[in-house]
Amino acid sequence: MTVHPAFENAGKKPGLAIWRIEKMNPVPVLETLHGNFYTGDVYILLHTTPDFAHNIHMWLGKHCSNDESGSAAIFCVQLDDSLAGAPVQHRETQGNETNRFLGYFKNGVIYKEGGVASGFNHAVTNDISAKRLLHVKGRRNVRAIEVDFAWSSFNNGDCFIIDSGAIIYQWNGSKCNGQEKIKCCQLATGIRDTERAGRSKVQVVEEGCEPPELIELLGPKPDIPPSKKDDTIADDVSSKKAKLHMISDASGELTLTEVASENPFKMAMLSTDECYLLDHALGGYIFLWKGKGASKNERKYGFTTCEFFVNTYNYSKDIKIQIFAENGESSMFTQFFSDWKTVGQTEGLGRVYTIGSVAKIEYVPFDVTALHKTPAMAAQHNMVDDGSGDVKIWRIEGGKKVPVDSSSYGQFYGGDCYIILYSYKLGGKQQHVIYTWQGTKATQDELGTSAILTVDLDNDMSGLPVQVRVRQGQEPPHLMSLFKDKPLIVHLGGTSRKGSQTPAADIRLFHTRISSSGATRAVEVISSAQSLNTNDTFVLKTTKETYIWKGVGASAAELKTAKYVVGVLGGKPTEIEEGKEPDNFWKALGGKKEYQTSKLLQSEVAAHPIRLFGCSNKSGLFRIEEVPGDFTQNDLAVDDVMLLDAWDQLFLWLGKEANDVEKTEATKCATKYLEADPAGRDTGTPIVTVKQGSEPPTFTGWFLAWDPNMWALSPMQKAMAKFQVQ
Repeated sequence: MTVHPAFENAGKKPGLAIWRIEKMNPVPVLETLHGNFYTGDVYILLHTTPDFAHNIHMWLGKHCSNDESGSAAIFCVQLDDSLAGAPVQHRETQGNETNRFLGYFKNGVIYKEGGVASGFNHAVTNDISAKRLLHVKGRRNVRAIEVDFAWSSFNNGDCFIIDSGAIIYQWNGSKCNGQEKIKCCQLATGIRDTERAGRSKVQVVEEGCEPPELIELLGPKPDIPPSKKDDTIADDVSSKKAKLHMISDASGELTLTEVASENPFKMAMLSTDECYLLDHALGGYIFLWKGKGASKNERKYGFTTCEFFVNTYNYSKDIKIQIFAENGESSMFTQFFSDWKTVGQTEGLGRVYTIGSVAKIEYVPFDVTALHKTPAMAAQHNMVDDGSGDVKIWRIEGGKKVPVDSSSYGQFYGGDCYIILYSYKLGGKQQHVIYTWQGTKATQDELGTSAILTVDLDNDMSGLPVQVRVRQGQEPPHLMSLFKDKPLIVHLGGTSRKGSQTPAADIRLFHTRISSSGATRAVEVISSAQSLNTNDTFVLKTTKETYIWKGVGASAAELKTAKYVVGVLGGKPTEIEEGKEPDNFWKALGGKKEYQTSKLLQSEVAAHPIRLFGCSNKSGLFRIEEVPGDFTQNDLAVDDVMLLDAWDQLFLWLGKEANDVEKTEATKCATKYLEADPAGRDTGTPIVTVKQGSEPPTFTGWFLAWDPNMWALSPMQKAMAKFQVQ
């Protein structure tokens, strides 16, 4: 296919390139004007990452013509072909852009009335004769809409930018909140520094304190009305409502065959010789997946094919569309598969953790001596230190904390709940972590009491500790490291209370595994052959015999842990290798059955992006909103609760100015977030509560260049300070 000359050098260097469709041709947009979009136009964006992964976006203004959108779709195919079909393609519509798209414009996007057909061209840089009014909305996804240059466009709940050319006024309504003011500040300075090359000045105006010059621009000021009630209703659509279709034109007509009517899906449902359409219209998305072995005609499927599907089912015209080839899948797509693995990581990158939609952090091998110097290591391995600090453990009994004998440290029973206080020093400052361990067979009273007593302990320590809720079987690596040379042992049920122990079962099976940080644990599992795993070591204890079963992929550390478990349980062990089991071994497990023999973890890596969300009720309704793009420490809003999803655990970051409603609702929503995960997420995933100013390295390591002095000045003071730079 012939490629338009405008795309000759596209994708050859990292960064963002934008073209506007003018008279059915793509015309480059100046970098200083990126983020400005005419509502009557169509744009094509190409984002290239440092490791040369590509994303193509087709943006449709609300008033664009069908001819323009049609030609843009053709140019997207050309651009995709010029990059060997590797890019992920997205269709974006005005006001409904994806987080990835909005992430390219951290200061926000600006919608301008008009377009090419109306004779409107992008403003000339340094033009200080401009005169416009922008209505700024959004705490994280910032959009500025050009409105009538009159007081009638104002309300007291939002921020507005009055751009008079030489002076850019930021007008703050009396009811708008601090985060909105900060975002408006960033947008105003962005206009000054890019469109005006620093020639304009920025002035902040609070409602009721308007200077005479502003009154002269807009005329006599009337009473400013309140903002309209936000009628957006929290999305309660079930995340289980995605469908998977195979698409084909073998008969000469486009046909759809339903493969699965509900997610989570399995990777095995996708054949490399076919193309598939994943329908999650209820969540606002359609995905087109193109297998490597699909026919040439099928691989040409694009936006036109998806739009045909959208029209057939009478879906909203604003639905988001993503298109990609096999092995180029986006995280938005892979989240619908419970067993998704990324095969063959990009050469030279090794294991990679994706942050948000754009940035990547390279996997850091574990080195205990470098923990405090390498926050990324601490985060990836979930280790705040080497576990050499002080440990205190209490068991919940009769509504109270009862100290556990130190000789039993490291053993946990499924019928109990425990509170573990760990204290250590970081940078000369005393730090604390409270782990609340909850057994799967503990009573509801004990579960509730453990949560209450954790809060009481936190309050007694002036709210300084980090809190970590741990469900049985979900123990994080750092907790496992607290018992020095003793591996952590988790008993399936029972209790450690004196006089209340239940008799041990006649047949018990313990699964031992080493974490990426080198800590090991032994967890009692159901005594069945189906519990075995070729990658690990197991201890089988019967009334007459004790076996240590070594899987093909088992390590020496796991074998050492297994021997320690035998020492605790008693008996003389017989070591057996996988494939050489005696009949009595299988008999004790109820017979030989199929078990996990895949070594996928040794060659493939689960692909889970690290995501950040803001939890706020500032609009009057409590809602969770994802931070777009490559998130940074600056995205932690001090008047909100933030949710960081690191997959193996969730962090709730409590800003100092967050209100009680946000703190309470965020905790509930974290649990619902796990339950609603389209991949069928484990609801026992640990939830860690972190307070602003007391963040452990397991949290800070997910942020590039974490600054512990970030909040010495308030975010608003920092934003205002930028106005002084001329």
